[in-house]
Amino acid sequence: MIDQLRIKNLGVIRDATLDFSPGLTVLTGETGAGKTMVFRSLHLLFGGKADSALISTGAEQASVEADVVLPKDLLARLDELGGEVEDGNIAIISRQVNSTGRSRSFAGGVSVPAGVVSELGDELVAVHGQSDQLRLTKTDQQRQLLDRFAGETVAKPMTKYLELWEQRRALEKKIQALSSDAGTRALELERITRILEQVDALKPLPSEDIELDDEAKRLSHTEALYEATAGATSLLTGGEGVDTTVVAALVTARKGLDHERDLDSTLGEFADRMKELEILAADLSSDISSYSSSIDASPQRLAFVEQRRSALKQVAREFGDVDALLAWVGENRNRVEELQGGDELIGQLKLELAQVQLDLEAGAAQITKARTKAATEFSKQVTGELESLAMPGAKVEFRITPGNLGPHGADVVELGLISRPDSPWVPMAKGASGGELSRIMLAVEVVLAAADPTETFVFDEVDAGVGGAAAVEVGRRLARLARTAQVIVVTHLPQVAAFADRHLVIARSDGQEVHSSSVSAVAEGERVAELSRMLAGLADSLAGTQLAEELLALAQAERQHASK
Repeated sequence: MIDQLRIKNLGVIRDATLDFSPGLTVLTGETGAGKTMVFRSLHLLFGGKADSALISTGAEQASVEADVVLPKDLLARLDELGGEVEDGNIAIISRQVNSTGRSRSFAGGVSVPAGVVSELGDELVAVHGQSDQLRLTKTDQQRQLLDRFAGETVAKPMTKYLELWEQRRALEKKIQALSSDAGTRALELERITRILEQVDALKPLPSEDIELDDEAKRLSHTEALYEATAGATSLLTGGEGVDTTVVAALVTARKGLDHERDLDSTLGEFADRMKELEILAADLSSDISSYSSSIDASPQRLAFVEQRRSALKQVAREFGDVDALLAWVGENRNRVEELQGGDELIGQLKLELAQVQLDLEAGAAQITKARTKAATEFSKQVTGELESLAMPGAKVEFRITPGNLGPHGADVVELGLISRPDSPWVPMAKGASGGELSRIMLAVEVVLAAADPTETFVFDEVDAGVGGAAAVEVGRRLARLARTAQVIVVTHLPQVAAFADRHLVIARSDGQEVHSSSVSAVAEGERVAELSRMLAGLADSLAGTQLAEELLALAQAERQHASK
């Protein structure tokens, strides 16, 4: 559930704080006041596309931040991310967008990829605007809708089906590669065999070429290495021409500090640290001396290294380096047997492919069966919802027809509308008006809420194209949905606003911007005035006031009836 929303520099909203509550919250206001920008802020917060054009004029950055009450499973997910949770299982989720269009997302105070917030949003919030209603007309979206309603009955066989689909693609690719003409296969076999023979003869080790390059550099400059190490050793512990060594100087300094230890304990601490430096300097001198003794200046070793480098460079030339060569060998060593097997291996692979094809067809049939059953129940439930949304006699129905095997099965899934009992089935894209699409979308969400529960629903003008008695029914159905979930609705219809448990009014100031003071929760007389304005265009209209009071009375009666 969303507890509070804070918006800064987003469109006409400079700085606004909105407090939500359980149940149904509606947002109303004059056209252009910023209602839809609230909807966009929630869409942006939970993974929507970042767009610098949304930033308020003159601002460098826009931000949206929400206090969200998380369920237990998402609390565990947030804990995995290292996020923090406040009292009441409230986590702060936020997103920032700068003027270049780049965005940053945070969950529980921890920076996270936008995809993570989007995943959390998928579990928490269903955000629907008018574009979502239009998606009801797209066949791929309709298939996804049916599969979501079907749940595990489709998801489980679909997982197995997708594994078989990828297996078939891999087999087809392998058969195609082996089915090339004999001449091409012979050339490929000759190349792989030649390279493998060279590699097996040389037996290169990972990164050996890099190690040999370093060794060749050392062997070519042994004199410089001797001089550097000998000079360092002499300065540390003594040698020809060195009067005072580092270790001797440290010993003298330490003794001087140690002698006065009794005068101040701090000098004793310095003396102890100086002793550590003596030990480190002596150890360093010993290590450098050992390194100097290990320097190999033999011409034979240099000759071997150069010869080995040349051989490795020759065999790895077309691959770049030894590691890339070894990776290629790992991928292609088994190809020799495949290429030598030729037609016999192709025959075996074709038998495997035939079996996978049969398994795919069986899996597709199982998916079709599950979809068909789910489609019948979906139609029944959504049609029942439409009865209460002023669409009596209307029926929503899926048509599932056979198609070619594809990554999602072998079904052509299409959602259609039968507007009246005597009307034909018509595809949703052609048979539903804007107002009908709005109500169908609401009916679908109500049905999905039961099959796949969501904590919060956000609707932007779900009542678009709806009026009169239908608007009252939309308001009534939203109120019923709000009994089991938080519902936030941006609306221009008083019939819908009257059913709200919390009513927020957004108004722009004289500067044509929205600030915190411009977002207010209205109740009683103020609410009657707002509904009157929505009804008659005037807050103090007598007729509008009477109608507003009637609507509020109707909504109150609905609540009382529901509580019985």
